[in-house]
Amino acid sequence: MLFHILEDKSRSETESLPENIVMRLLSPYLNTGRNVTADNYFSSLSLAKRLKTKNTSFVGTVRRHRKEIPNEVRKSKTQLYETVLLKSQETTLTVYQAKRNKNVLLLSTLHPNVNVDSQTKKKLPETVEFYNKTKCGVDIVDQMTCKYSVRAASRRWPVHVFYNVLDLAGTNVYVIYQELNGKKITRPNFLFQLA
Repeated sequence: MLFHILEDKSRSETESLPENIVMRLLSPYLNTGRNVTADNYFSSLSLAKRLKTKNTSFVGTVRRHRKEIPNEVRKSKTQLYETVLLKSQETTLTVYQAKRNKNVLLLSTLHPNVNVDSQTKKKLPETVEFYNKTKCGVDIVDQMTCKYSVRAASRRWPVHVFYNVLDLAGTNVYVIYQELNGKKITRPNFLFQLA
C-alpha cells in the first residue's frame, strides 16, 4: 500500500491529480501490455491517450460533463438499451442507456471495434460487459469494508485515513486467513476474534 499524504511537488500544473495518481501507481507495470479499468473519478481522455503510448490499454466510465465529451453526447436522448459509438484513431466512446434517463459513458482504448450483443434483452456492448467483469475487485473490497467498518465520525482527515487503513487491513487479513486455513468463518466473527 502506498501513501502520499504530503503535498506532491513532482506533479506538473497541466496534469490532473487523478492522472498523476494513476501514472505513479502504474509506473512499474507500464509497457507490459496490461489493461487498466477505472471509475469516472480517474477517467479522462488525456489519461487514456497517455497510457496508450505506454502500451497499456484503458477502459473506464466517464462523467458526461467533462470538457472532452462532445456536446452532442451530453445532450443526446437515447432509448433504453440503445448504444451510440463515437470513435477516433485511438479511443472509442460508448454511450449506453442502461436505465431510464441514465446514460453510461465508457472510454476505451482496448476496443477499436465494439460489438453489441443483440441476442439478449439488454443488448450490452462489449465495452460495458468488459467493464462490468473487470471492475469487480474494487467493488467487492468497498462492499466488505463498508459493511463492517471501524469508522466513526470525525472532522480530521488523518483520522479518516487511519480508519480506512484499519478497514483495509482487516479485509486483507480475513482473505489471507481463509486462503491459508481453508476455514469458513463469517467476517464479523473473524473481526471480533481479531479484536
